Amino acid sequence: MNFLDFEEPIRVLCEQLEQLKGSEQVDAETEQKIAALTAKIESTRKEIYANLNVWQRIQASRHPDRPYSLYYIDKITQSTFIELHGDRHFRDDKAIVGGFGDIDGKTYMFIGHQKGVNTKMRQLRNFGMPNPEGYRKALRLMKLAEKFNKPVVTLIDTPGAYPGEEAEQRGQGEAIARNLMAMADLKVPVLCIVIGEGASGGALGIGVGDRLLMMENTWYSVISPEACSSILWRTAEHKEQAAAALQPTAQDLFLFKIIDGIIEEPTGGAHTDHEDMAMRLKKVIVDHINELEQFDAEERINQRIAKYSGIGEFSEVVDK
Repeated sequence: MNFLDFEEPIRVLCEQLEQLKGSEQVDAETEQKIAALTAKIESTRKEIYANLNVWQRIQASRHPDRPYSLYYIDKITQSTFIELHGDRHFRDDKAIVGGFGDIDGKTYMFIGHQKGVNTKMRQLRNFGMPNPEGYRKALRLMKLAEKFNKPVVTLIDTPGAYPGEEAEQRGQGEAIARNLMAMADLKVPVLCIVIGEGASGGALGIGVGDRLLMMENTWYSVISPEACSSILWRTAEHKEQAAAALQPTAQDLFLFKIIDGIIEEPTGGAHTDHEDMAMRLKKVIVDHINELEQFDAEERINQRIAKYSGIGEFSEVVDK
């Protein structure tokens, strides 16, 4: 297991636990010590994760052991997921995955960013940074879901859209903008969930829906703290200060009424218990989609547009 810098007390305890479990003779006294140490690890995790600052939550969202979209999709659909490929224009973008899958006999269209679980797969998936064809693939799948009247669930986890020259040449900005326009008008229920990082237009390109939820240790912002720091201070060293100023966490955005709910993670974060987190996600998806299906398409679209139009607070000054 990997540990973040603020998880050092947990790492020390886990090493002690492994040493005890590896003892040649595990007698009654050793078993008592193992039980006490296990309880201590749990309580330490609970204490640390109950008091995370903004930067620590961002670190947790990037934890190398944190589950990605394909894990969740495969787990909650019980292997009924059929991945669909290609944008019908250029190629298949591996940074965005999508397809039909069943939950308890009901079909959903799942679309999500995929970062890759090891170095080779991260290179294949472009570290979860989609090119224009990724967003065009996502749009094709959303329209397919609309055609067959299936709800859409998007799982957001990206450091941003790919910023390379070739991506701009193929219309990165246009592809994202077209998705925003299309998602605002989809006739089927759309549920968007941030499962890790949610940076810039790369996240927003599959992030317009009837409900926007975030897992407890995730973030969603117009820019990453490192990029913000680089622009303001010409160095990434002030990333923690930038993170605090951006207020990008689920807790911040819920207070600002930008998101509709927070999905609680297992003690110590989603990376500590993948299966438990997947079951929590499954319940949230089923509950919210069932609620959204109570409205007809026109009413959902009107509510969706009103939701995004109402974000932010402002005042008007009338020049007399």
